[in-house]
Amino acid sequence: MNLLARWRAGLRDAALSPAHWMAVLGLAVLLVGVQAVWAKQAEQAARQPAEARWVAGWAVAVLDFREMAANPLMAAMGGAPDTRAFRAQTLRQVLQPSLDGERVRIRFSNRFGKTPLRIAAASVALGTGTDAVSPASLRTLRFGGRASTTIAPGAEAWSDGVALKVEAGQSVAVSLYLDRTTPFATMYLMGAGGGWLAEGNAVMAPKLPKAAPLPMNHIVTGLDVLTTQPVRTVVAFGDSITAGGGESGTGAYPDMLATRLRDSPQAHEVSVINAGIGGNRLLVDSIGPNGLSRFARDVLGQSGVTHAIVLLGTNDIGRAAFGGLPGVEVAPHEVPTAERITDGLGQLVKQARAKGVKVLLGTVPPFGNTPYATEANEAMREAVNRWVRSRQDVDGVIDFDAVLRDPTAPRQLNPTFDSGDHLHPNRAGHAAMAAAIDLRELQE
Repeated sequence: MNLLARWRAGLRDAALSPAHWMAVLGLAVLLVGVQAVWAKQAEQAARQPAEARWVAGWAVAVLDFREMAANPLMAAMGGAPDTRAFRAQTLRQVLQPSLDGERVRIRFSNRFGKTPLRIAAASVALGTGTDAVSPASLRTLRFGGRASTTIAPGAEAWSDGVALKVEAGQSVAVSLYLDRTTPFATMYLMGAGGGWLAEGNAVMAPKLPKAAPLPMNHIVTGLDVLTTQPVRTVVAFGDSITAGGGESGTGAYPDMLATRLRDSPQAHEVSVINAGIGGNRLLVDSIGPNGLSRFARDVLGQSGVTHAIVLLGTNDIGRAAFGGLPGVEVAPHEVPTAERITDGLGQLVKQARAKGVKVLLGTVPPFGNTPYATEANEAMREAVNRWVRSRQDVDGVIDFDAVLRDPTAPRQLNPTFDSGDHLHPNRAGHAAMAAAIDLRELQE
């Protein structure tokens, strides 16, 4: 019985004075008004959109510049680590989000820095080619309302959100002015045209004055999009087979997967993040921190992550082939075995499940006719793949091995998919990998 009904029942049994009648009538009118307000508020709440949240639209897995520069194979890209630094210069970096949105924020990282990182000014804009941006789209970035920020060693910082309409696959340029001597520290590799450098503060310049290309990118590690829509955020986690050519992800299977999802009429909004690092291992540090230690940051730390595609183990298995070479020492506890690799993959699955993130495991592709190819390593690869295919505690298995292998020589890459080194897939191979992923598993 509601409040008005109770009042009517009470009035039938009471003899009230005119004054009492007036009081009762006034209270009844008040109750009617209260109920109307309650009803209007309920209706407004029902019409309100879901709470907006930040979702990763682009992100990278970072490396320590000092370690990269000390690697003989990579030293030519950056020079000696003690002589490379930014000095009162503007750094402009171009990236392509995989998600549409009208408001963005940018992540700046000092993950491997040994000194505080001061960003004196920063901006974001739509790229129009090389280092140029659309003048009308230039937006100043702020940090807690301030134009500058200082990031402690080992830390990262997000800019405030800013209104900027972006589209999946569209170039977005982030510029930052480093007014103090800033040693190279936190970086990631990109293809040609990814980063540019100019003297002075040019963060609001539509085109950088006398811009010089950079062979690698620094500091800018993520772009989030603000959305009220249900979005699936998929992080592809792995080594160079995930990272793609030149580490840029250009033509890599995660990028092709993102395109496939955008072209699918059945697919809801899905963001695909490439967290691959060439040369990376699951169990032991090599190029970049080992997969076990970086999974929490590079996968579970992405805004709104819902799914992880894990493809690691190739470089762990391959390491065994170099254990007996002169000058190469492998500690007994670091000797790779199928059991250690599958135990490591199982730990990643547990980490993800603890955070409510779904996991799709990939089988290790063939590497016949490479330095990795020994009888013992092939047996290890096959054992790891049997374990992956048998998993009942994951949300999906992607049989990259079956997709990429030569039907007539299953220990080797199919020549159609071979980049030429017999280890890395070419563009057609990456397309085949993307096509092998069941899109329904990314919608659940």
